[in-house]
Amino acid sequence: MLFRRFFHHRPRLNLEALRLRLSRPDALFWHALLGLIAGLATGVLIVGFRLSVEGLQAVMLPLHGENYEALSLGMRLLLPLAGALAIGVIFVRFAQGIPVLGVARVMERMEYHQGHLRARGLVLQFVGAAIAIVSGHSVGREGPHVYLGAASGSLIGQGLTLPNNSIRNMAACGTAAGIAASFNTPLAGVIFALEVLALEYSIAGFIPIILAAVSANAVSVAVFGSAPVFRVHPFLLTSLSDLLPVAVLGLAAGAMSAAYIQALQSCAQFGKRFPYFWRIALAGLAAGLCGMLVPEVMGLGYDTLDRLLVGQLPWAFLLVLLLLKLIATSTSVGFGIPGGTIGPALFMGAVIGNLVAGLAGLWVPIDASHASYYALLGMGAMMGASLQAPLAALTAIVELAHSPGVMMPGMLAIILAVVTTSQLFRKDSLFLGVLRANGLDYRANPVVSLLRRSGVGGAMNTNFRRQAALMTRDAAERLMAEGPEWIIIETARGPSLLMPGIAIASHLAQDPEAQEIDLLAIPAERLELAAVHLQATLQEALDILRSRGVEALYVQRPIAPGIDHIYGVLTKGRIESAYRY
Repeated sequence: MLFRRFFHHRPRLNLEALRLRLSRPDALFWHALLGLIAGLATGVLIVGFRLSVEGLQAVMLPLHGENYEALSLGMRLLLPLAGALAIGVIFVRFAQGIPVLGVARVMERMEYHQGHLRARGLVLQFVGAAIAIVSGHSVGREGPHVYLGAASGSLIGQGLTLPNNSIRNMAACGTAAGIAASFNTPLAGVIFALEVLALEYSIAGFIPIILAAVSANAVSVAVFGSAPVFRVHPFLLTSLSDLLPVAVLGLAAGAMSAAYIQALQSCAQFGKRFPYFWRIALAGLAAGLCGMLVPEVMGLGYDTLDRLLVGQLPWAFLLVLLLLKLIATSTSVGFGIPGGTIGPALFMGAVIGNLVAGLAGLWVPIDASHASYYALLGMGAMMGASLQAPLAALTAIVELAHSPGVMMPGMLAIILAVVTTSQLFRKDSLFLGVLRANGLDYRANPVVSLLRRSGVGGAMNTNFRRQAALMTRDAAERLMAEGPEWIIIETARGPSLLMPGIAIASHLAQDPEAQEIDLLAIPAERLELAAVHLQATLQEALDILRSRGVEALYVQRPIAPGIDHIYGVLTKGRIESAYRY
């Protein structure tokens, strides 16, 4: 019986020790292992999503899964509208007030909810994005992939009841894994997570994210192969004069990114005038009308993107395509269709690059390889400017095309685009625009980031004892023999005050005749206490200290109904020492 009880409780004790270990930001091995698990889970989930979408498209569309051009005018109008109505019914019935999905939702949960994402949101994102893409809405799959990855990592952490700093880390790992598995771009996924989520670089934080991106990419490659997503002719600069069109491209992409962000914000603000279902229906109608005029804007548009990367297209067609892609994407995402914004940004960037290639061709001969080169640079510039993530965009185009020759001109185009959007037009990233349109914000503070990396279990003082206010001298002497640094005073309200153990020893020495000790009456510093859950980060602990007006916390976790186990105590000074030293 004793043997059975020992092995029955051993897994729980081991998991308890793991939770305490993961509360520390330097628990590299375990964080790396969790990052690997989050990456594998993300890879499996994204492969399932892609197979579902591509399978449905192959059944619905003739010849190939992006051939919306082959549909009749009526079908191009009705298909997005039917998809929007289906999304509306599902979200009205099951969303329970979730205001937004995709990358913006991940950022909001990281900022305000310690990276906790719900299974409900994961299912809604999977189903909603699949319906949106299949029905021809002008959205991308990358935003949904990021959400699916972050949610899968977060849910694994929540299922194991890990501390919140670990759950945040697993959500960040899922974010990187989502981009890596989406485009076969593992390094871009890592940089994207660091730039967009404003994570602090550290070895302990960087290695799990790398492992997540690599493992998710490996799962994707095993199913879809390792060929580049887009095939671009290799190209090298032959003279510095070739940089002039690149600079023009960067400025144009920056201006277009500002228009894209403004259009999304305006549509989101305008859409608030209508109930959710009618707003979604309006998005479906707008997508259908755009698809009737130019079917190339429907869906992911990868077939059209391949054409833009192969050769030059007519100017008039490109201008109309750019305008309608902007309208179709802004209305779809702005009105609440649960799709991504990165894919459309890449699409519009390729159109701008193709236009610049045509403009440059008026002065110098431009062949097909030049046109694809400018289209690729346009993709990077538009992505970098609209997301305000220049390094992620540069890494993405290098990995997408397997062409390191685009690095130097890519830097020029992307930085000019980012500066144009942020400084000339005063626009933040797309994701911040979506958050602010829903009354939220996202701020990166280095001190707060550091506090979020550590759990209370890694900073608490475990040298304490719990004691009732009244005790005999013998009990006090036995207590002092144990050498506790802190004493938690229990009252009718439970753990209420914290006092240093040395105060009891001092009182015993000064009053050798006292036979009864009242911990509430002896001379001592007594700190008011409040509870903090073992899962909490140091930032959450600091917030509780400020909001409750107390001076110390006891770290606890329920182990049975009505029974809380206290693991340690935490003072404001100990929190401050965690980020100062």
